[in-house]
Amino acid sequence: MFLKTKKLWASAVLLALSIPVFAQSGVNGLNTATTTLKTYVAPVTNITLVIGGIVGIVGAIRVYSKWNSGDQDINKELMGWGGSCVFLVVSALVIKAFFGL
Repeated sequence: MFLKTKKLWASAVLLALSIPVFAQSGVNGLNTATTTLKTYVAPVTNITLVIGGIVGIVGAIRVYSKWNSGDQDINKELMGWGGSCVFLVVSALVIKAFFGL
């Protein structure tokens, strides 16, 4: 009986001493995560702009080929490809503005 009580008290003391360890603030972790994310913003923005350029070139070629083949209704395709390029460029700018770079 005494051994069980001793184990119970030892467990309670160890548990009480370990609680402050779990209650540490995560400021250092958040600062590290923020700086890591900021290092990725410039490459992701550049990749987004490159993809937007490639999409623009492919869209221009498709619209040009449709136009030369005699299809007069190219407005829908032109708006689709142009809209996707504008979206990619604007999203790259928004990402930079969001992270304050």
